[in-house]
Amino acid sequence: MGMKYHIWTEGCQMNVADSQRVASALERLGYQMTPRPEDASVIVLNTCVVRQSAEDKAYGRLTSLRPLKEQKPGLVINLMGCMVGVKGHDHLRQRFPFVDVFSPPSDPAPLVEFLSQEETRSLVQHETAQRFDFMDEGLAQADFILPQIELGRLVSAHVPVVLGCSHACTFCIIPYRRGVERSRQVGDIVREVRSLVAQGVKEVTLLGQIVDRYGKDVPDGPNLPALLRIVHQVEGLERIRFLTSHPNWMTDELLDTVAELPKVMPHIEVPVQAGDDQVLENMHRGYTAEDYRRLVEKIRVRLGHLPLGVSIATDIIVGFPGESEAQFQQTYDLLADLKLDVAHLARYSTRPGTVAARRLQDDVTEEEKMRRFRLLEDQQEQIVGAINTRYFGEQVPVLFEEKVKNRWKGRTETNKLVFVEAEDDLHGQVLPVRITWTGPWSMIGVLPARRN
Repeated sequence: MGMKYHIWTEGCQMNVADSQRVASALERLGYQMTPRPEDASVIVLNTCVVRQSAEDKAYGRLTSLRPLKEQKPGLVINLMGCMVGVKGHDHLRQRFPFVDVFSPPSDPAPLVEFLSQEETRSLVQHETAQRFDFMDEGLAQADFILPQIELGRLVSAHVPVVLGCSHACTFCIIPYRRGVERSRQVGDIVREVRSLVAQGVKEVTLLGQIVDRYGKDVPDGPNLPALLRIVHQVEGLERIRFLTSHPNWMTDELLDTVAELPKVMPHIEVPVQAGDDQVLENMHRGYTAEDYRRLVEKIRVRLGHLPLGVSIATDIIVGFPGESEAQFQQTYDLLADLKLDVAHLARYSTRPGTVAARRLQDDVTEEEKMRRFRLLEDQQEQIVGAINTRYFGEQVPVLFEEKVKNRWKGRTETNKLVFVEAEDDLHGQVLPVRITWTGPWSMIGVLPARRN
């Protein structure tokens, strides 16, 4: 059977990037990927706990592995990610004694150490600072090699640039699970981007819980605009994106850099979370709804001259503790007025350990949360449908990623999903596409006739 690994990933883009690192580390040790957990000798569960549903799913998946472990005592099970966190996991070890390795977010070292303990004495120490040094410096010393299943196939990759977070919104578990904010070194980031491009990647997304704060933890260090300028120089790289931004840290310099650099895509992810000032204060967001309105206006003014304009995405939490019907209406009206391209909607769920869980009562019923969620979802579908009609008949550049059910899937510079029917291999190419149909979630287009 050979040495095989299986990875199950739940959650955000950062978790996807973390799983790629684990897969890369395992393949350096000689393991091969398998889609079947029953065929694996190593199983990694990379978990998310931002939502209760994600945590419940992880517990269910973990429990389902116990019979397999009993059948194959030599099977190595690795629990990783935000469920483990950075502050200890004794309670998980007691609850799941059949798990062999517990790994904090962004850290494959405990698994590597477990699997290769006879070859290396101590790849990682228990102290948090030393673990961070390993992640921020030790891992980046070697070129990042994609897992074999993605080698030559992955067009768009995620590159973490800010690890952890120090902002501590009251609803968020990330600072408690991923630790304080740490910026990766520029050289390590650029080395990783170059390595990805050499393996066929055409687009990178620079990731951070608050990506605009890149370099803020380093005295006299480069900021995000400076990092974008450096990454922009990587030959062979077609597109650069970054997320997630915070309204308080979206600077004029950053927007001007997006406008100036052709490889940086005009798509801004900047969550508002709510449209009522009291709810925003309870969330500890640090701005008002009016502040956010002014920011959206500034983004559109500074980037509106670009050929496709700018697309703006936001996040919304409905049913936050204490949110009244009138306060929800403020959120509804905010989205109606701003008409943003994307609204990532979520119903509030209590996360143990957060400030909201300790100090605020989850007093909005699940039925009411769902009602508010559906109202925003229906409104946003109408808004985005109208926005996308502006693309009808236009010719736009599309970066093609993969073929799905006989249609090539790609994205515009403004991150709109486009499907094209074509017999040719469009993988990794940026091609002009004339849009022939638009909907709220995707668009369909055709390639211009090619001259012989």
